[in-house]
This record gives sequence, structure tokens and C-alpha cells, in this order.
Amino acid sequence: MARGRISSLWVRDVRFPTSLGGHGSDAMLAVSLVEDRTSLSLLGSSTKREGYCWNEKLSTEKTRVTQENSLVILMFISGFLTFVFFGYGTPFLQHTDPDYSAAYVVLETDAGDGLKGYGITFTLGKGTEVVVCAVNALAHHVLHKDLKDIVSDFRSFYRQLTSDGQLRWIGPEKGVVHLATAAVLNAVWDLWAKQEGKPLWKLLVDMDPRTLLSCIDFRYITDVLTEEDAFEILKKGQVGKKEREEQMLMHGYPAYTTSCAWLGYSDDTLKQLCAAALKDGWTRFKVKVGADLQDDVRRCRLVRDMIGPEKTLMMDANQRWDVPEAVEWMSKLAEFKPLWIEEPTSPDDILGHAAISKCHNRVIFKQLLQANALQFLQIDSCRLGSVNENLSVLLMAKKFGIPVCPHAGGVGLCELVQHLIIFDYISISASLENRMCEYVDHLHEHFKYPVIIKQASYMPPKDAGYSTEMKEDSVKKHQYPDGEVWKKLLAAQEN
Repeated sequence: MARGRISSLWVRDVRFPTSLGGHGSDAMLAVSLVEDRTSLSLLGSSTKREGYCWNEKLSTEKTRVTQENSLVILMFISGFLTFVFFGYGTPFLQHTDPDYSAAYVVLETDAGDGLKGYGITFTLGKGTEVVVCAVNALAHHVLHKDLKDIVSDFRSFYRQLTSDGQLRWIGPEKGVVHLATAAVLNAVWDLWAKQEGKPLWKLLVDMDPRTLLSCIDFRYITDVLTEEDAFEILKKGQVGKKEREEQMLMHGYPAYTTSCAWLGYSDDTLKQLCAAALKDGWTRFKVKVGADLQDDVRRCRLVRDMIGPEKTLMMDANQRWDVPEAVEWMSKLAEFKPLWIEEPTSPDDILGHAAISKCHNRVIFKQLLQANALQFLQIDSCRLGSVNENLSVLLMAKKFGIPVCPHAGGVGLCELVQHLIIFDYISISASLENRMCEYVDHLHEHFKYPVIIKQASYMPPKDAGYSTEMKEDSVKKHQYPDGEVWKKLLAAQEN
């Protein structure tokens, strides 16, 4: 039973320098390069010349850069002056330097049981400090509240966080303030599940439908999903639930891998990772695309040749294209038979989407479903308002008959989303047809309860909680900017 008054909330800025290895690189617009960040070619008599640009991490530092092969145009702004460079080099249309990071929230209570709630929201490095500020701005809604009161009327508490009379002006239910809301609520769910002695997926599975629905804010979505609609879905989901739970415990939930084909990887790295994944039994692969069409064709052909015609291939453009450009680009990539193209255009372009992975909130998901703009739906455990909002999206997906294939490429996203998708199968969708969950094989070593993958499937967590707790040693080393790892990196950049 939920117990104790929340006596403290603190939040830390935790960053992992994944950009040094090109992990997480995709087709979003960016400036810095991956390896040693020493490159930018300037137009001149030779095809390779050296120049300088402003470093992404320390805007006051100058960094030498070098690249080859194709024309690039870069613009750097310093103070009131704008510098434009023309040069030959790799096109800078790749998000090549994400440092996978998290705003890491910790809740304590006065219950005297020693349990803490841990919550995260995923970021790409810079900007994490902004999310941390937003978490602190929300803290007064949480501190000194009784956990039992929160979870017994979770809908009202959710609305209290998302509808703060002043903070909602910088939302509402989207952007930085919503990322912060997710971090806080993820910590609440982790604490509640720990006090109940259950992993989060089991806490949800064991709830009666009415209790589960009391956690959801149906505001803005009742034109497509009422509380009674949702109750009927959950009621039907009771049939065969025990058998599906046993199936999950025995075989796990099917996964696909994105670990092989980040845009920043060389062909040799891509081949090595693909070969290793095939050896480990992976049958579903996702490739990042969108930076350069001919390079995409070459890389997709390389992957398809390696995995063969029978295995599943997906593509992710990370919002790179306009709608006509997406149609033209994908017509060239269609020969590789992708199951889906993820985030082909702006996440706010409802009518322009054939598929999209991340939405700000349940309202945008509702409109995408109404517009028949989705063939697959990708929830996110941190961009949406924690478990509460994800529950509403899972129920809408069931009503519209759209398979859910969660996004999980980020710090702790695999750890979190496994709970949601296992619950979805057991209690809502009751189907594995065209369903799979993303898996990215990095950073799990920093978590106290990392995901377990067997035969390319997520095995249901057995430890109580939401699997959000990081190892304290890892947090201390990677806290920004004072952790050991960042002190060394920042000192090196100054020299």
C-alpha cells in the first residue's frame, strides 16, 4: 500500500559522452562532428583545407575541423556577427553529436522504509539544465504530499502538474515542462511500485480497470475515447490475461535493434555490428536515414544484403524531410522493403504523416489516429506524461487497431518502456502481430536493474519498481559539469 509523505525531491543533470563514439547519430540538423571534432573543409584550390568553428559544447572555444568529399555551407553566429563558410566536406545534415543524457529525479518519503523513487527524462546533452530547472519549478506540487493521496486520485495530481496556472504558459503538455513532468511522475510510479513490491508492469496488470482508469486524464480525448470506452477495452482484456502473462514470463516481448546503423558509424562498424546481431538471433533491424540520399541507398543496400530478404528492416528519418521530399526519398528506398519509415517529417504535421514516432501528448496522437496518419504508433516513456498519458495512448491505439511499437533509443528508455509494452500485451492489445519494441544496446551498465534480452526479446523485469534507478557511482561520475568524466573532458577542451 502507498504510504509516507514526500519529504524531499532533488534532480541531477547526468550526461554520457556518447558523441565520442557516434552512438545515437541521426539525420537531425547539427554542426559538430563525431570522432575528434576537428573537421571542416573550406572552399579553395584543394579539396581539403583546414578551418575553425565554434565548439558545440563550449561556445567560447575554437575547434579545428577537417572533412572531405562534398560541398557544405555552414553558418556560425558569434555575438552580433555572422560567419558563413563554404567548403567541401561531409554534409552537416546529421545529428552527429548527441550526448545521451537525463534529468534524474529522486523522491524520498518519511515512511521509514528506506525506499526511494527514481525518475528520468531523456535529453541529448545541452538543454538538460533547462529540464532540471523545470523539474525544480514543479517540485512544490510534489513536496509534502502524501503518496497515498497522490495515487488514490492520480488523475487530479496529473492535471495539477500539467495545468499549473503559470507554468502551463510554456507548455501546455509539451516541450521542456512536459519532459520535466514525465521525470517527476516516473519517480512517483517507481516509488509506488516499490512500495507494492512489484515491477511496474505487474502493478498495472494487477490493477482493476476502474483503478487503472483513475490514473488517466481523459480531457481533450473524449471525442474518440471516453472512460467507458476504455473500461470496455480493459474488461475485454481480462479474458486470457493469465495465459498472456505466463507467455511473457516464458518467452518475453519481441524486440528490434537500432544499435547497428547509426549515421555516424563507418561501414566496417556497421558490418561488424550487423554480423554480431545476426549471430545473437536478431531478426528486426532499423537504419537511420535522411542525411544524403545516395549514402542512404548504399547503407540500406549494405544492411539488406547482410540480413537477407526475409528479415525485417525499418527506417528512421528523424523529422528530416518536407512531405514531398519524404515521398521522393522513400520512393528510392522502397526497393529495400522497409516495414515503416519513422518520423519522415515534422512531428506537428498531422496530415503530412504516414508514420511518426514521437508526439508531444495524447491530443496529437488522437488527431494522428483520427486522420489515419499512422500505420504504427510509437509511444515514448519520457516525452509523454509518464505512465498516465501512455495509458491513454495505448487505449486509443487499441480502439483504432493500430499496433504499438515503442521508441526506446535513449538513456533508460529501454528500461522504462519494457514495462509499458508488456502491460499493453497482457491487458490491452492481446496481440503480438506486427508488434515489437526498440532496443539499443548501450548505457544499460549504468542502471541498477538493466533490461534483460534473450533471443531478441525483452524478458519481463522481476525487481520492484520502474527500473529507473541508476548506479550511484555512474551518476556521480557523469553528473554535469562537476562529475569526474566531464571534468576531464572539459579540461581537455580548454587545452
